[in-house]
Amino acid sequence: MRSTVEFRFAHFISLSLLLALILSAPASAQQKTAAKPKIRAITAFVNLEREHYRVQISDALTMLKRAQTIFESRGYQVQTIRIATQPFPEYTRGLSAAEAVAFFKEYDALAIKEKFAASIGPAMLKPGDGMEQAELLATIMSNTKTLNGSVVVAGEDGVRWPAVGAAARVMKELENSTDHSLGNFRFAAIAMVPPLTPFFPAAYHTGFGHQFTVGLESANVVEEAFANAPDIATARQRLTDLLAAAGFDIQGHAERIDTETGWTYMGIDLSPAPSGNVSIGAAIEKLTMQPFGSSGTLTAVATITAGIKDVKVKQAGYSGLMLPILEDPRLAQRWNQGRISLDALLSYSSVCATGLDTIPLAGDTSEEQLSLIIGDMASLAAKWHKPLAARLLPAKGKEPGELTEFDDPFLVNAKIQQLNWK
Repeated sequence: MRSTVEFRFAHFISLSLLLALILSAPASAQQKTAAKPKIRAITAFVNLEREHYRVQISDALTMLKRAQTIFESRGYQVQTIRIATQPFPEYTRGLSAAEAVAFFKEYDALAIKEKFAASIGPAMLKPGDGMEQAELLATIMSNTKTLNGSVVVAGEDGVRWPAVGAAARVMKELENSTDHSLGNFRFAAIAMVPPLTPFFPAAYHTGFGHQFTVGLESANVVEEAFANAPDIATARQRLTDLLAAAGFDIQGHAERIDTETGWTYMGIDLSPAPSGNVSIGAAIEKLTMQPFGSSGTLTAVATITAGIKDVKVKQAGYSGLMLPILEDPRLAQRWNQGRISLDALLSYSSVCATGLDTIPLAGDTSEEQLSLIIGDMASLAAKWHKPLAARLLPAKGKEPGELTEFDDPFLVNAKIQQLNWK
């Protein structure tokens, strides 16, 4: 008969072997870890002064690179670091158009050299701002390679129709003056979009600067939350729980960056941006079990926005849902199939923060037709007090039925739809 010591030793060996088998099992047999979002952008907001801008940019980059190091050391992949300014007319006042263009060519070259994305803020921020600001923005963007900008087409006062027309003229200018009409990827007509939004092209600030926000790339989190969800309520709660876990972790690191660098952390934009094969369209189809654009899509869109709003971190920017047609392969596929239209996207915008993002249009789309599209978006934003944007991409020389030929690693190409113009 074995002694007590022998029995305990044999029991210990058995447990050790069992633990070794568990640890050596394939990942699929172990408990699945929660999906981790990427960080699309860490965006610094600088109150730019032309005389000292190089020192200011250097200071911002020091903070941004420190922030990137901290986040990456905690397992977050950081796609871009970005710098956004106050509206550019504030720091080009007194310059001729040629002098402003020369300044921004230097700034553009600096952004390329230092590998940061740059937004120079909006033209026509306030009601009554002159259309010459938008004209100057078009000239600046036509003569630079990476700078982002916008025109504000709606605010607390409602839709600003002169700005709507000015934004349409900027789009036509960028269509005709930039390679493959890609300048419009860096431009948006924005409505009710608050300052300190980390996402481009809309990012800007109106205060003293020296602040930063974080934007997520978390379509994979939505997909995990929606996979095999038994009902809408469960899907929403799963999404809130997953985003809260990541959001509070990111917020903790951001507050550390705030303390260490003296740059004020202003919040996180939880919008689940897609990227490459990580598709928000595919995530939504996990819930509806139908192709995107079918009945049920609007419910899924509303569910995502509601789940995001329930996360109690310090939020900034849109913090809703974005549906960029040309940045998401599944959305581009459904667009090509005719399952998504401009009207459908506007209906989804009524329950989430999106608008009309990276929409391919024919090259013969007129300034008046662009104004009508922008105006619809602006009217919806003003009516429901929602941050929306229109990033429309008319492709020079392209006709309905043809594929776009945008040469950009962040874009997929899609078919140009026939719109029902008179």
